[in-house]
Amino acid sequence: MLTIGLTGGIGSGKSTVARILQKYGAEIIFADDVAKQITEPGMPAYDKIIEHFGADIVGEDKKINRKKLADIVFSNKDELLRLNEITHSIVAEVIIKLVDEYRDSGRELVVVEAIVPIEHGFLDVVDTVWVVLAEESVRIDRVMKRSGLTYEEAKKRIQSQMPDEMYISIADKIIYNDGTLKELEEKVWGLLSDEKNSP
Repeated sequence: MLTIGLTGGIGSGKSTVARILQKYGAEIIFADDVAKQITEPGMPAYDKIIEHFGADIVGEDKKINRKKLADIVFSNKDELLRLNEITHSIVAEVIIKLVDEYRDSGRELVVVEAIVPIEHGFLDVVDTVWVVLAEESVRIDRVMKRSGLTYEEAKKRIQSQMPDEMYISIADKIIYNDGTLKELEEKVWGLLSDEKNSP
């Protein structure tokens, strides 16, 4: 089984790359979806997050208001660090379990898509790391269109994340995604063919 770790900053297009790989038969594990699941009421990270960030982030439906939480953590790097400390180890456990299940069931291609390429539950479970990069102006535009954020909000989110140099330092393959969807599909197919044909 080939396991690809797919990472890159917000707006880089890594989720689009994941969907392209899905068309080629890949099973996709989205770390962000796992992170959302573990913060639901009754799930492992829920109480810890409320204990640290306060009851103000809880909505009337008892769920964590993700926008309120995002406003806090994307304005304060220490708070973002604390949120990551709470969630990452739990997310890692779920990802490792899913990868093992896919391996046991005979899957040929699994992709773990994560914005934060943590050591445990990402780097230690994948065979190769693909990093998706794009110019900051392109990323800001994508984030504004997708999330309805202002220019400043989008820029703040991008700048709160790892710089490109850190992503590049862990990359086995780099995808520059500043062009069209067709160009991106061709790049992904080329890289996947290389991976499958490498010894």
